[in-house]
Amino acid sequence: MASVHESLYFNPMMTNGVVHANVFGIKDWVTPYKISVLALLYEMTTSKIALPERRRLNKLILPLQQGPDLPLGQFLKTVEDCCPQTAYAVKLRLHEMADGELKDMEYFFATLPTPFNAFDSEAYKTSVVGLFMRHMLLAYNKLSFSQVYKLYKSLQHYYHSHYAKPTDGQVDLPALAADDSDMDLTSTEDTVGDRIEKEELGAPLHESELRNDDTPSRGPLSQKQAEYFLARQAYLLKNDENKALKPAALQDELNNMLKFNPDFAEAHYLNYLNSMRVQDIFISTHSLLHYFDRLILSGSEGKSNGDEGYGRSLRYAALNLASLHCRFGHYQQADLALQEAIRIAQESNDHVCLQHCLSWLYTLEQMKGSDSSVLTEDSVKMAAHFCLPYLASLGIQSLVQQGAIQGKTAHELMDALKDTDILHWKHSLSELIEISLAQTTSIWRMYGKSTMAQQQAQLLLNMSSLEPVNFGVQQNNTEAFAVALCHLAELHAEQGLYGAVSEILKHLKEQFPPHTQHAKLWMLCDLKIQFERHMNDGKYHLAEPQVPAIAALNKMEGLYRKAQVLKALNRTTEAYSILQRLQVHCEKTKCTEMIIRVMLSTAELHWESSGFATALPLLLQALSLARQHHLQALASETILHLAFTQLMLGVPEQALSVLHEAMEPVLAHGAVMDKGRALMLTARCQMAMTGFRPNGQGQAALAVQTLDEAAAYFSMLNCKERLRDVHYLQAQLYHSLGQTSQRNKCAMLFRLLDQELQSPAAPVAMRL
Repeated sequence: MASVHESLYFNPMMTNGVVHANVFGIKDWVTPYKISVLALLYEMTTSKIALPERRRLNKLILPLQQGPDLPLGQFLKTVEDCCPQTAYAVKLRLHEMADGELKDMEYFFATLPTPFNAFDSEAYKTSVVGLFMRHMLLAYNKLSFSQVYKLYKSLQHYYHSHYAKPTDGQVDLPALAADDSDMDLTSTEDTVGDRIEKEELGAPLHESELRNDDTPSRGPLSQKQAEYFLARQAYLLKNDENKALKPAALQDELNNMLKFNPDFAEAHYLNYLNSMRVQDIFISTHSLLHYFDRLILSGSEGKSNGDEGYGRSLRYAALNLASLHCRFGHYQQADLALQEAIRIAQESNDHVCLQHCLSWLYTLEQMKGSDSSVLTEDSVKMAAHFCLPYLASLGIQSLVQQGAIQGKTAHELMDALKDTDILHWKHSLSELIEISLAQTTSIWRMYGKSTMAQQQAQLLLNMSSLEPVNFGVQQNNTEAFAVALCHLAELHAEQGLYGAVSEILKHLKEQFPPHTQHAKLWMLCDLKIQFERHMNDGKYHLAEPQVPAIAALNKMEGLYRKAQVLKALNRTTEAYSILQRLQVHCEKTKCTEMIIRVMLSTAELHWESSGFATALPLLLQALSLARQHHLQALASETILHLAFTQLMLGVPEQALSVLHEAMEPVLAHGAVMDKGRALMLTARCQMAMTGFRPNGQGQAALAVQTLDEAAAYFSMLNCKERLRDVHYLQAQLYHSLGQTSQRNKCAMLFRLLDQELQSPAAPVAMRL
């Protein structure tokens, strides 16, 4: 099931995708790149541009203003893709300044405000473009003569480095930033920190870095550039991790940013999020503590929250530390951090923080395997009382998840989810809508209703995003989408549509690369599908290597798959030992589905030693559990096992009667392999009844038809072992009916498959 508490990780730097960065010391200054942007804005204001091209340029303005400085070649190419005419005009204006004299640059800045001050100008002085222009103009006017000269030399270097025409007396770009650190709009004293900053800014920039368009800017970022970079990366990490920078590249950028300003708190927080992607406990803890240390020292919390700012940071620092330890499975440390957060929140009477703590408290109890329903119900009531719909909805979804495990009926759970969905749509909580749909998919899948599960998964995948920054996008790269796609892959694999499965898994691998946090979902799904396919084909030597990989991602699934392989290889004692250990573990963790599957596998082991009577109590117990928890798929599977046991005990009529009860749900929602096995078992019961009834010929003819249907299902999976068994039974039936030609045809097909498989056929009578 989808994890419903992934969104409880407190993210103080994200508010509708906006980072609140108030403690960045480096202000904006004029650079050759920003002169290029000003030239572009000037040309857009003074020139007549076609409407489609103007629209493309308008979309380009904000990223160019807020993004890092680009090399001239990359900048001109970006503009040229939108409007070649404007790109040529910008290049011409830069050429006039770079190949002219200093007075040409002076003239450009002198005439710059004219088009923006016009009454009918599209870019009025209070607009985003107008504010950027005024900011740059004010910073330029504060420059001394020597700084203006260095700016002009930097512009020449910037222009000629693109055309490989270096001029004499080039000045490195950061040199200007070093001397222009006093260009910010507020006068500050030259402290020791400022002098250190100037020395760092004065480090030479290699010329190769200027010419490499793929290399990001390694110099210091301005405040707005840093805010834009952090906001963009934080949003992508939350919604579309695949489009964010790779962990190593993002780490380099953050290290570069923190080198120029170690007290930039939000950079430490993004470093924490980035470390969580690669499960680095040391760096993530280190960065998280640094974030709150810097936030407290900067005093920004105190300014925005009065005297409560300092305490608020401490509360949420402890809460984030608890969530960090929860994710890594350090339950004792998480409990201590959570108790500390609760104590500080109670002293400050912070009800919102206490609700977050309560949510994490019942989540922690669930992770430990304890019953947390009482805590969850209290959390929902208190969240509703304090008008916190997000936490209330998460609590209800957690209760639904617990209810599904405890065996509540489907209509009760769906009614609860319907109420939360109304809350989600009312408050536009798109993330919780996605989680709700993914959880509904998981619940229907657990109940064995494959059609309903597929419908809910498709509904999620076709739902447009409600995020204002990502509006209209069909898919966010969140855990909910990964869960839905994995369910779809498994459902298609059950129907033998392996071509569609490979397409879904290919999409999953593209959207969730191996380094992302949700990649383990599709990895486990892929391994399970491969394992089941090899087992169905009888290729146990190919299935066995998959077991350690599955166990690395899910220990219980790995042990169960290991027992299946050992059972198939006739290593009965080892398989029985593993199944007993697994059953004890599952009973402690209350994993009902796995308990039933273990009981069915144990019953199959009893069959191999002809202990059919011994298997009956196990199967009846498994059936009782499956019906108690409304697990229709497992109940149908258990009925198939019961019918086979009764057939082996010599009561085919009773077996056929029991089998009819499971036939409808198996044919409606079951996997192709289960449909074929059910029909094959039906045919065998009909064959066994031919000797007990006067109309034996009619029963035999009916069994032939049933076997034909079973063969069609096995052919869909290309399951040659099962087809060999079907042809063997068909040959026997045709022989009893006196149809020699049909018997010989089936015998020939059996022989061809037997020669192709080159493995001894298991006794048909001893296998379901």
